Amino acid sequence: MTDTLTHHPASPAPSSAPHAAGGVRHLLRHLGEMALAMVAGMLLLAPLWRVAGAPLGLTAVLVRPDVAAFVMATDMTVGMIVWMRHRRHSWGACAEMAAAMYVPFLVLLVPYWAGRLAGDALMLGGHLLMLPAMLLVALRHRHDAAAPARRRHPMVEAALRRWPAGLALLMTVDHWVSPSVLSPWTMLVLPAGYLVIGAYRGQLNGPGMLARQLAGLAAWSGLVLVAVVVGGRAAAWLVAAGWLAHAVWDVVHHRRGEVVPRGYAEWCAVLDAVLGITIVLAILAA
Repeated sequence: MTDTLTHHPASPAPSSAPHAAGGVRHLLRHLGEMALAMVAGMLLLAPLWRVAGAPLGLTAVLVRPDVAAFVMATDMTVGMIVWMRHRRHSWGACAEMAAAMYVPFLVLLVPYWAGRLAGDALMLGGHLLMLPAMLLVALRHRHDAAAPARRRHPMVEAALRRWPAGLALLMTVDHWVSPSVLSPWTMLVLPAGYLVIGAYRGQLNGPGMLARQLAGLAAWSGLVLVAVVVGGRAAAWLVAAGWLAHAVWDVVHHRRGEVVPRGYAEWCAVLDAVLGITIVLAILAA
């Protein structure tokens, strides 16, 4: 009698494997994050250079093309490294990406100082050369494993939790230094932002949600029209009131977690409050 051998087939391979750490999507996402971090660094740090340079008499120096190029490279590098470290990239990878920011400008400085290259060409050429340099560094480290997570200092954790508020404060540095009255038309951005984001997130379908946002749009639109008609100092006070009122609107939505992400509501509340306060300071100083 022959024993019957039972054959157990191997388990079928999964139909779709997870994306590798060095895949194209991962690489494109990494480069996109780098680009956003660099833009954020430029937007947030550029006002600080102006504020710090004015008392030191460096305003004229900072606008020189060669100096401006390195200031911009520094702003982009700071933003990029902060984000890379948040993503737990190694210091070596950060250093190489920083070199990708500076080396293109260093290469072009020689022909610029020799009078062979205009200032605009220096800035444009540096940015164009920066792109392949960043790509090379990203390709070199695309398979790197993330560093193990470490316990962060409590102050760092608090700053990360409140990053929207910190971002808003950095964005309004110029307004603290040079308070000014914004145009009444800028108030239309306040309710419009909630409507657009709420519609995109599908958050306007709840009971009374859409009606409440439309009522806000009508209220701030009416305030804008009144301010445009009356003009002068009265209009300035109406603009200040509009921004401060929207800060309260932000706080209410933040506490309820409605319509917009809580981070956006927090950022918007701080931004609106600072702009409203600085507008009041500008009115009182006039």
